[in-house]
Amino acid sequence: PEETVTGSFASFIHAARPEHLSQTVRQRSKRMILDSIGVGLVGSTTRVFDIALRYCRLYSSVAVSSVYGKPGVKLSPTLAAFTNGVATHSMDFDDTWHPATHPSGAVLPALLAASQMLPPNTKPSGLDFLLAFNVGLEVQGRLMHFSTEAHDIPKRFHPPSVVGTLGSAAAAAKLLSLGSAQCCHALGIAASLAGAPMANAATQAKPLHVGNATRLGLEAALLAARGMEANPLVLDDIPGCSGFSAFYGVYQPKPLSSPGEHHEFLLEKQDIAFKRFPAHLGMHWVVDAALSVRNLFINYAGSFCPSLIRTIVLKIPVSKYINRPFPSSEHQARHSFQFNACAALLDGEVGLGSFSESSIQRQELRELLDKVVVEHPEDNVANFDKMYGEVALLLHSGDVLTGKCDTFYGHWRKPLSKESLLKKFRSNASHVLPEEKIEAIITLVDNLENLSDSSQL
Repeated sequence: PEETVTGSFASFIHAARPEHLSQTVRQRSKRMILDSIGVGLVGSTTRVFDIALRYCRLYSSVAVSSVYGKPGVKLSPTLAAFTNGVATHSMDFDDTWHPATHPSGAVLPALLAASQMLPPNTKPSGLDFLLAFNVGLEVQGRLMHFSTEAHDIPKRFHPPSVVGTLGSAAAAAKLLSLGSAQCCHALGIAASLAGAPMANAATQAKPLHVGNATRLGLEAALLAARGMEANPLVLDDIPGCSGFSAFYGVYQPKPLSSPGEHHEFLLEKQDIAFKRFPAHLGMHWVVDAALSVRNLFINYAGSFCPSLIRTIVLKIPVSKYINRPFPSSEHQARHSFQFNACAALLDGEVGLGSFSESSIQRQELRELLDKVVVEHPEDNVANFDKMYGEVALLLHSGDVLTGKCDTFYGHWRKPLSKESLLKKFRSNASHVLPEEKIEAIITLVDNLENLSDSSQL
């Protein structure tokens, strides 16, 4: 089996050890864990989270796993993973990688739930937890590199619903100490549970993609642990019979090398993108460009005066689901180049409050949206590693002011500082937790390798 692509992935999951994680990988992944918990906590205040939680509480089951932002509420492990996954993606505030996916939200809730599920004498340590988390990240990253299509902003399947489901299965299989054959079956089972269409982007259904990925990956590992089998070639390219290739137009799988001195984790090579405000990652380029040109405008006119603007030109990549001229809901606004550029111009910032109904429906914002013209330069491709955002203000005077952003603050090429990441976490967590618990989580994550029982997290 190790000679097949699927077998190599299963062997990697089974053979990975804590000593295979470099200091860089440990530190980067702990930043991801802390950010994801904070995003999940603030996400537990949303309407879509409430809907998901009410649904899950319909079921009577062994309630052992905690729910973000709800002290005293526990669900079965898989439903807790689902609910916390929904919270993590409810505001589109979670981390993003390249090729494009949201890696932490598809993995972390499954591991948190599974840690609480296991009996007291078999609780995984913090180091076990950190290793399983990184195994889940690595599997997602390697799967995305099988397709040239995956490198661009997606058109068909939402990536975390595809690679995230298998990443969750891999992480859970590692945490549960499954054998190599069981890891192989867990991946095969997860492939049958994966996939969600991009048409549900910018709706309340989109957070379900991450909730389902983390839940169904955990279910796949639990089923494999109990003896369920699946196709042991599910990741291989088998002519005439689609496996994981069903999700990609171009699919060229490669074996995963054994962990050790010759294997370098993808997180070692490329950091993650953390968002400063809760919206689709592409919005961060146009917001920074808009803030730049806003400063030029204030220096030019003395203040921000929209009546002096004749036209607002956005130069953005072609990507239909985030090109929304007049969004009417918070989820549409989070996926609108036009809205985010105009909100940044009008307010000088974009934050949690920018996506409230009252903010979206403001007359002065609508008047700015009426002035927007979109252009798609050929060199501006729909790729998070290559795209840029440009905002030009064409004034009635005939003058033109332009702001451009090639790399926003928070991108993997320009990572958030420790201070910025902690500020974001504290702000998010403060919506549901008191200060002493917020600081306790920061300390736990920072010392995760030394934690004897990861369920404390």
